[in-house]
Amino acid sequence: VDSSNGQDPLSYTQGAGEIIPGLEAALAGLKEGDKKDVTIPPEKGYGSHSPEAIKKVPRESFQDADKLEVGSVVNGQVQGQNFRASVIALETDSVTLDLNHPLAGKTLNFQVEIVTVAS
Repeated sequence: VDSSNGQDPLSYTQGAGEIIPGLEAALAGLKEGDKKDVTIPPEKGYGSHSPEAIKKVPRESFQDADKLEVGSVVNGQVQGQNFRASVIALETDSVTLDLNHPLAGKTLNFQVEIVTVAS
């Protein structure tokens, strides 16, 4: 799904919660030059896919509803909370959104190499 090959390495602060919990735990204690294959189950990654995160909203809630397609990603705000969702169904008067993270419910595999450790 993603790679940093040919790009700057991912930088994060251990213990700051900047990456998914399972990956952060797997990287704890590694030193410069260490390599590790890591498999993260959904509950330690982006969580399980939640049926409660599927919402049907009125088409009129969207400024450009006529341009929406199944698979489109939309951003919005409800009660001061920002959200990002995928359009999973379109009907005449409604749009069905999946508010789950795209990787929710997925087992994730990482090949990690520690390039630098700063203190």
